[in-house]
Amino acid sequence: MVLVDHPLVRVHITQIRDKATSVDAFRAHLTAMARLMAYPVLADLPTEAVTVSTPMADAEGVRLAREPILVPVLRAGLGLVEGFRDVIPGAVVSHLGMYRDHQTLKPVRYYSNFPVERQAHPFILLDPMLATGGSAIDALDYLKSEGARDIRLVSIIAAPEGVRRVEAKHPDVPIFTAALDLRLDENGYIIPGLGDAGDRQFGTL
Repeated sequence: MVLVDHPLVRVHITQIRDKATSVDAFRAHLTAMARLMAYPVLADLPTEAVTVSTPMADAEGVRLAREPILVPVLRAGLGLVEGFRDVIPGAVVSHLGMYRDHQTLKPVRYYSNFPVERQAHPFILLDPMLATGGSAIDALDYLKSEGARDIRLVSIIAAPEGVRRVEAKHPDVPIFTAALDLRLDENGYIIPGLGDAGDRQFGTL
């Protein structure tokens, strides 16, 4: 697990934890955090050499060898897309619809649009909360079954239980998070956490 620790990240995460933060402010802080986290998450992207012409002369540079595929887990993961696309405007977005059954706490997948022709590209799985790890494992199982091999999991807040489960099932997938919280409660919610990330960014409280 990679803990993205930066003063600005800590400031933004404090604001999104605060229950007094408005819906619009919550989304803004989430986008800002995604933008900051994109740099360490994408630090090792492969590039290839190109030559461009400046107003003065030719210059050597690079471009991405394969643009990343952003995979937000609906609906909460949508809040991380804009920040990542600010950094990599050419990124493809492949949505993955999942929800957690509140009785069994198990994930249910209801929608996906995997870009089959881009299996060799880096896949960035976006879900603000890594709680029990069930949804993340199901999403990673699905991506790998479709042929994805270079996958990174990005969360804002993670619980130790979820991190351990994902690392045990998918040890090849790096996990990036901004905060490792204390534990899960009896309902599978992260403590202290921030509540339901989907409800808080879309106002369905």
